[in-house]
Amino acid sequence: MRSFVPALILLALPSLLSAAKNLEVYSIDVEGGQATLFVSPSGESMLVDTGWGGFNQRDALRIAAAAKTAGVKKIDYLVITHYHTDHVGGVLQLAEKLPIHNFVDHGDSVEQNQQAKVLFNTYTSYRDKGKHIEVKPGDVVPIKGIDVKVLSAGGKVIDSPLPGAGQPNPECGSFQMRDPDSTENAQSVGLLVTYGSFRMIDLGDLTWNKEKDLVCPVNKIGAVDVYLVSHHGMNMSGSPQLVHALHPKVALMNNGPRKGGSPEAWQTIHDTPGVQDLWQLHFAVAGGKEHNSADTVIANLDETPACEGRWIRVEAQKDGSFKLYNSRNKYEQAYK
Repeated sequence: MRSFVPALILLALPSLLSAAKNLEVYSIDVEGGQATLFVSPSGESMLVDTGWGGFNQRDALRIAAAAKTAGVKKIDYLVITHYHTDHVGGVLQLAEKLPIHNFVDHGDSVEQNQQAKVLFNTYTSYRDKGKHIEVKPGDVVPIKGIDVKVLSAGGKVIDSPLPGAGQPNPECGSFQMRDPDSTENAQSVGLLVTYGSFRMIDLGDLTWNKEKDLVCPVNKIGAVDVYLVSHHGMNMSGSPQLVHALHPKVALMNNGPRKGGSPEAWQTIHDTPGVQDLWQLHFAVAGGKEHNSADTVIANLDETPACEGRWIRVEAQKDGSFKLYNSRNKYEQAYK
């Protein structure tokens, strides 16, 4: 029996090593759209959005390359935040490169023009080949190893504060409502991803008025460690009331060179108490040097076609510590 015990340990070692893995998140450059790959310690994967279609399969190729780096051979859960071409346009091309098992979305599109119908029907033609999960606020995406809570979907948000949240937001009195948004942006599926003590939020392109419902009159979410900046850093999202309530340690902006990264959104994050760094997928041309972070934390400094599509990785441990890595220059920063 003594000689048999080491053999058992050796057989169990691969699974033990797998269980010890951290949560990895790849923010993939799709030139102002979204494609965010979550790799759970369980080995399962969740991709939020697929970027644009066309462009010689540019975005699908970039997602597939990041997935290969992460050791991902299939997408267990594809979450489509909403039906705009920079978020759902790449489904067809991605499905040719990686099998997709579960499709998660908010249901039917609210946009009924011809272009919107074609886009939605193209997506559903691939969605019907897998399992469809239509979510509403409060639901959970059942990926193993991490907790993925749906905060918003279909134009609605969670009714009650999450455990530990619910504190009054003193800044709500100064909130200025904007014109109602009847587009798919306001329908965005917003997620809170939790791994142990680590929390990361992704609200898709949820717009100004809908964000308010999450943090006013009380903060229903609580503080987060990483804030994936809403709407690529466009000034139609990311109010001070939201960002201050989230109180992130790090913000990660999935902007393009000329889409998102607005000076207003950048400044709001920069001025938020407790924010240690703002990482960006691109240098935002409109912001100039005054409204862009240091080059060390920007993944792509050039515009297309010179852009190489570099990604930023978040690696989080169960105790809440995490680090970010810039694939362009191999710069890494750890956060307690």
